[in-house]
Amino acid sequence: MKIVALAGGVGGAKLVDGLAGLLSPEDLTVVVNTGDDFEHVGLYICPDLDTICYTLAGIANPETGWGRINETWRTMEEMRRLGGPGWFKVGDQDLATHLERTRRMKEHQPLSQIVCEFCRTWKIEQSVLPMSDQIVRTVVKTDQGDLDFQQYFVQLECKPRVNGFIFSGIETAAPAPGVIRAIDESDAVVICPSNPWVSIGPILAVAGLRSKIETKHVFAVSPLIGGKAIKGPAAKMYLELGVQPTALAVAEHYKGLATGFILDNIDAQFLEEIRDLKMLPLLTDTLMKTSEDRRRLAHSVLNFIGSTL
Repeated sequence: MKIVALAGGVGGAKLVDGLAGLLSPEDLTVVVNTGDDFEHVGLYICPDLDTICYTLAGIANPETGWGRINETWRTMEEMRRLGGPGWFKVGDQDLATHLERTRRMKEHQPLSQIVCEFCRTWKIEQSVLPMSDQIVRTVVKTDQGDLDFQQYFVQLECKPRVNGFIFSGIETAAPAPGVIRAIDESDAVVICPSNPWVSIGPILAVAGLRSKIETKHVFAVSPLIGGKAIKGPAAKMYLELGVQPTALAVAEHYKGLATGFILDNIDAQFLEEIRDLKMLPLLTDTLMKTSEDRRRLAHSVLNFIGSTL
């Protein structure tokens, strides 16, 4: 079974890791959000791509879900001592990734090529693709004005009230090489339990991607459990945009796109309403605290897909 997973952030990385443990490498392609990418202290930083890659490579920090295991912070500590910005944490090993990526991008190498070569170095056998080689920037519209995503997410700790989003540059963004082909050759597309607004939204906004994905069997996993996000501001965003944050709200978000919807046992009261959205629901334990949890959920998702194809 060939699967394309749409992912961003820690939740997406966890399910991707579970899928990677069950599928042959050639049967899994991960299309990653790059709307979170930004430039910081002269470096081109790709938080979601790095989180996915570090996780698949087995070198992610198991406590935070982002950054590198056994990380040190001497460079940033010295930079802060010299008066530099310290709001975005970059570890010493992580810094090497950003330095080399920035060097290659200044030589006009496309991001997809850089990611491919990094994956080869990290011995990642699955195909990991950025959603686009063109620059797209997620801007969060808030009561404090328009904010770059990392400014909202990290520097201001998601405190401003959200009233909308802009994907700057999306008009000229094309799918990265390999993305359309991977979707065409897939048996199903899995939307990981990533933030629907700012992790999955930018991917679906890239020209031609949503319409291509709509031709496939699509299975979405809710990032909300009991109305709460395990990590990140998804529930807060729904609430501030006038939508009660529930698994049902996520299902409605993907109405017309997803043919199957996976939600946690705690949200069983929404089963019939999800069926009314013309989605097949799967009720299971979606919380991923351990590696075993990741594989268990991935197994449930794959079995669900197999039973419906």
